Amino acid sequence: MASASPHSREASTAAGSPRKSRDRSRASPRALLGSEPTVNEQYVESVLSTVELIPAGQVASYSDIADLVGRGGPRQVGQVMSAYGSAVPWWRVVRADGQPARGHEQQALTRLRAENVPLNGNRVNMRQARVTLQRTYREQN
Repeated sequence: MASASPHSREASTAAGSPRKSRDRSRASPRALLGSEPTVNEQYVESVLSTVELIPAGQVASYSDIADLVGRGGPRQVGQVMSAYGSAVPWWRVVRADGQPARGHEQQALTRLRAENVPLNGNRVNMRQARVTLQRTYREQN
């Protein structure tokens, strides 16, 4: 995969012409957010740090991540992943029914298969692959 994330977006300038958002794939979450995070940046940091805890071969749903972080919901986690998720294993975060991120299904499925994640067709078998992060998350936060 190229250095551009499947989650990167084009941003608009004030004049309305599109420009590419900067490549975030090589930066750590802290480097992206600077040294003194705001409340929103703290949420982004919490989401990304939680996603980094998901081991290869396992997945978490957007709602699992939101529950662990303790704020927001699956849509807010999805927004964070869309904007900043290229620096973390984004393919390990799936919808509650096991479907990979919309628009990135093939890339995600390729990576999930490489990690031997149990699949039922093009969906993750959530009973077998869902990770339990509560203890790990609490130890690190």
